[in-house]
This record gives sequence, C-alpha cells and structure tokens, in this order.
Amino acid sequence: KRKVQRAAMQAFATLQDFPATAKEVIDKFHEIPLYDNGFEQIFDIRDYSDSRRDGFSMLTVQSGLTFQKVLTGEKLKVYQMSGDKAYVYFDYYGGALNWHRSLFDNQDYWTIEDNAIEFRNEAYRIRAATFYALLEAAAVHATKTDIGLQAGDDALATGTRGWVASQDVATMNLAAETILLACANKGYGISPNAATFIVLTPLQLRGRIRQAMNFQMDSYVGSPKHLDYNFQQITTTMLAVTDHYLVILPKKKLKAGYRMEPTT
Repeated sequence: KRKVQRAAMQAFATLQDFPATAKEVIDKFHEIPLYDNGFEQIFDIRDYSDSRRDGFSMLTVQSGLTFQKVLTGEKLKVYQMSGDKAYVYFDYYGGALNWHRSLFDNQDYWTIEDNAIEFRNEAYRIRAATFYALLEAAAVHATKTDIGLQAGDDALATGTRGWVASQDVATMNLAAETILLACANKGYGISPNAATFIVLTPLQLRGRIRQAMNFQMDSYVGSPKHLDYNFQQITTTMLAVTDHYLVILPKKKLKAGYRMEPTT
C-alpha cells in the first residue's frame, strides 16, 4: 500500500509539470513601490461598490437651542434648525496595461502575473497616496492648530535621557486638548476620557514617538505615563514631510467611500 501511495505522489508532481523558468521566478524580486493602508484607521470609509451613486452627502445642523425657566402661562420659545449640506463626489482613477498576445501564445504566465501584480499594487498605492496627501494638505491649511514642539519636563536638563520624549508628550497632550476644545460643540459625542487620537508618524520618527508614548513619570515598573489622553500610533512611509507628526481625531467628519475596486 505504501508503494502505491509513493507512486501516486510521484505521478502527482513530476519535473515536467513545472515551467522551465521556475528557478528564475523563485530568485526574482519584484521591485514595486511600497504602500500601506494605515489611513483606513483614520478615515470613516464606506463601501459603495454595490450602489449606483456618484457620491454621498454630509449634513451639519444646529439649532441654538437653550433651556430656560418658564413662568406659569408663559409660551415656550421655538428654535429653528439650520445648517449646511455638502455633497462629496467620487473621483475616478484609471490606468491600463498592454499584454502582448505572444505572452499568452508562449505561455509566459509568470510575466503576465507580474504585470497584474504591478497593476493592482499601483492602483492601491495611488489610492493610499491620495488619502495621505489629503491629511497633509489639511495640516498645512490648519494654521490655528499647527502646534510647535512644547517645553518638556522642567526636571530634565537639555540633552539628557527623556528630554526629547518629554517635549513630544507635552506637544501631543496640547494637540489633543486643542482638538477637544475645538470640537466640543460639533456634535461628535467625544469626551477626554473616551476619545482616542491617532499619531500619524513618518517612519523616520517612529522610534521617537514610541519613546514618548511609553514615557513614565518615574523609573519603577508600573509608573504612570505622562500622556493625559489615549493615543494610537500609526507609522507610514507615504508622508511627504518626515520631520513632523500629525495628531488626529479619527473618523467623525473624516468620511470617504470606495465606489469600485480595480477591474479588468
């Protein structure tokens, strides 16, 4: 019975079943641009692939409603709703690859697969680059929330261990505080205790921000951290500016949608 099984295994895959270029493919490294999907943790992305819509609407409403003491027989004041509506249109991106008929005639399927991989990679890379560019553009125009590096712990001398980390901690805390105060009346339903902020970090600053997020008040194990709020670090190689980091309140009004996936 073992001889029969061994013979069946040998017949299942013989040397002739593999293309002549198998070793070449195993030794090949496909050089394609790197991308990541960290932005999907920042934007509230909806799937519209099964819809026939060309975009989506966002409403911002307010009433100015206040409560006050009502005397006997006094009529309540009625407040009117007001606000604005914004419609976000989907943008379409396109590209094409030309596969020569000879690739199929010669059964050069490895080359065809490589081209397909590059096509898909470039489509998703462009999408990721677009989202990261939007975040950086928003940061450039938000001059009121452009926060410089803050002074750190007074007990730490310049250049000593933890000095830079303490500065980043103070900066991140101030950024979170600024966001909370600016969004207090926006209807986001956030609170200092529950909100989690994203620290979007270029790869060049990854270690520095990790030290800041673990910076403790004292050296003993279990010592409280200096950070006053909840932060989550996302590292990317797709930011144009590599000596700054962004503190972001994710989701909320950061809306996006996918209309379709790459098709052939």
